[in-house]
Amino acid sequence: MSFSFKRFLPHLLVLIGFVVLSLAYFSPVLQGKKIFQSDIMHYIGMAQQQKEFAKATGEETYWTNSAFGGMPTYQLGAKYPHNYIKKLDLTLRFLPRPADYLFLYFIGFYILLLSLKVDFKLAALGALAFGFSTYLIIILGVGHNSKAHAIAYMPLVLSGIILTFRKKYIVGFLLTTVALGLEIVANHFQMTYYLLLLVIVLGIAYLIDAYRKKVLPHFFKSVGLLAVAAILAVGLNATNIMATQEYVKESTRGKSELTINPDGSPKEVSTGLSKDYITEYSYGFAETFNLYIPKFMGGGNSEDIGKDSETYKTYVNMGASPIEALEVSKNAPMYWGDQPIVEAPAYVGAVIIFLFVLGLFLVKGRLKWWLVCGTILSLLLSYGKNLGFLTDFFIDYVPLYNKFRAVTSIQVILELCIPILGIFALVRLFNDFQKDEEKLKALRNTVIITAGLCLVFLLFKSTLFDFRSPNDQGIPEPLLDAIIKDRKALFTTDTIRTLILVLLSAGIVYFFLKKKLSETLVVVVFAALILFDLVSIDKQYVNNDKFVSALQVDKPYQPTSADKEILKDDGHFRVLDMSSEGQRKPGRAAYFHNSLFGYHAAKLGRYNELMEFHIYNNNMNVLNMLNTKYIIAEEQGQIFPYNNTDANGNAWFVSKLKQLSNANAEIKALDSLDTKDEAIYTKVNLTNKDAIVKPNQRVLPSDFEVDSTASIQLQEFKPNYLKYESNNSNDGFAVFSEIYYDNGWQAYLDGNAMPHQRVNYVLRGMEVPKGNHTIEFKFEPEVVETGSTIALASSTVFGIFLLLGIFYTFKKKDN
Repeated sequence: MSFSFKRFLPHLLVLIGFVVLSLAYFSPVLQGKKIFQSDIMHYIGMAQQQKEFAKATGEETYWTNSAFGGMPTYQLGAKYPHNYIKKLDLTLRFLPRPADYLFLYFIGFYILLLSLKVDFKLAALGALAFGFSTYLIIILGVGHNSKAHAIAYMPLVLSGIILTFRKKYIVGFLLTTVALGLEIVANHFQMTYYLLLLVIVLGIAYLIDAYRKKVLPHFFKSVGLLAVAAILAVGLNATNIMATQEYVKESTRGKSELTINPDGSPKEVSTGLSKDYITEYSYGFAETFNLYIPKFMGGGNSEDIGKDSETYKTYVNMGASPIEALEVSKNAPMYWGDQPIVEAPAYVGAVIIFLFVLGLFLVKGRLKWWLVCGTILSLLLSYGKNLGFLTDFFIDYVPLYNKFRAVTSIQVILELCIPILGIFALVRLFNDFQKDEEKLKALRNTVIITAGLCLVFLLFKSTLFDFRSPNDQGIPEPLLDAIIKDRKALFTTDTIRTLILVLLSAGIVYFFLKKKLSETLVVVVFAALILFDLVSIDKQYVNNDKFVSALQVDKPYQPTSADKEILKDDGHFRVLDMSSEGQRKPGRAAYFHNSLFGYHAAKLGRYNELMEFHIYNNNMNVLNMLNTKYIIAEEQGQIFPYNNTDANGNAWFVSKLKQLSNANAEIKALDSLDTKDEAIYTKVNLTNKDAIVKPNQRVLPSDFEVDSTASIQLQEFKPNYLKYESNNSNDGFAVFSEIYYDNGWQAYLDGNAMPHQRVNYVLRGMEVPKGNHTIEFKFEPEVVETGSTIALASSTVFGIFLLLGIFYTFKKKDN
């Protein structure tokens, strides 16, 4: 027992160190403060209704009416039964946010290097290089929590795969299952998809190696075990995966039926996102050097360059007051690349890239090649439209690649691969596999490449680059000249910084080879260099100033006088926020009301098209059919609620029902449709999982008699339940101002299942027989019930495997 504890003690100390570092970097969390993240602010607005419902009822709703007219909550933090892998995830994230994600970065990468048989000291060093990589810190600053969450579990998944290929079948299988389950529970499928690409590269490397060494049976045995682990991991997350798969078809990620744009021009037909949208954020070729020199391209769109800058001086000379000039210099447009917006450079680190290049010379075999190939693939795909032939190939032919935007995000793969090879450079430096002469030669070549690159940039910067950006249009020439001088100054300063770090790194390696430094001292000095290198850049973008009181984060919105006035109305209706505050904070209105807008990366596709064609153009016919009772307007800085008395209400009977030929015709017809009296549709898609659709129901009548006594009133409403009372002396057709979604909404007439139909492009309609009736809509998604059953079964099977694995391991030790 004491021997086992002695072996575990160094790892325990490392874990404690990771906790301390995570809390130290985000030290305000110890004072109860929280980091202000813009994306999370929008999310809180979107999720407020479902949270209030859960608090009031103890139940989970899988539909919210608070944003975009109504949508499923599957991508808004919905909680599912039997999601035990999520509970494990919450246990691992025991530190306050965002220190919890930084800790996960560290521990996941540490375990990955241990699985590659790296000494714990070097494994801890690699964890620091990975965890403090600037991009990984920046995403925590802006609130891309699910992305950070998924990235943090990537190394752990690779650990399980590598252990399996190392013939550690039991622990590899169990770790892969748990790690991949945690990866999926992070719910950022774009990051998981990129991980899959790296796993394919890794698998090809192992396959080639197995073929050369004639151990193919072992390779396929490992692949078989990993396949079972993947199936189990998917099963553990069955509900979320199935719900997302079902929803994505109806979202902006799915295929649209439209073939025209709002201006009437032909629309690019795609089963995913448009190429322009996918590649809007594409890395520039020269921007590659941001990975090595932090402000090579000026840094971010808004940099604080201070009073000594040329921008400040020129602005004052142009007649601005010192206060105005200082404000400009605090938010100077230093970034001169092609991307629309860049918060900060994706800086990997001069020290770790120096070690990476050294590793190219020192490290041999399979490990080197899958890391290099993963790095190159990641970099090439991040160029997006700047390397169009490769990007177009992946969009057109590689499954699911066209479902994700912001191709620069794939650089997370190189940010994972580069530190691994960099650490292995030190592994090779410390062992005796190569002679010191070979190591000195590798060091010399590395210095020539890394330091030489810096010297070239310093000597020829004005020849190689003009420091101008496509985003500079509209800036007066004198001010632009000053901005360019400041960009050159940043470029020069950071290039010299990188050169110094490279020479210091080279000196450490040189003195070690000359027996002047011990291995331990080398690790300590490199740890100090890496921390200085990365943390000093990270702190420029994510620092204590980002933290505010917990109340400001938990309740980021305060009701305006307009909100207070609208909240006095306890009815069920929608609100259109046209105020400047509402446009800046699209999740704000959803926090208080049922909003027409919101903030989400995957809205319902048809509703998004309705916004583009009509809502953005203030088409009152459409606003009325959506029951937009209030419009928050602004005049001369004063916000007030406009009461739209023409709103159609919650439901109404129409006299005409017209079938149109296609989706183009239907959405265009809404331009002039009298939505109070007419309804339109393209095809009969009567929906209810329990209702039997009779043959005569497959053809909808076109005319209905509506007299003055006909009425349909909403009696009860919840996010996932609506109850109406109808009274009509004739058979009629009712239109409901609710968003149609056939994968869950079920209609009932007097307690009996009843089919309903999509009309007016996004709304629900239903034939209602004459007389007095009770109509109910219930959101009852089968996918949640089915997925939860699969998750429970998968958890049970994995539990059995875990017990068998533990039993077999102890029995083997006893023998």
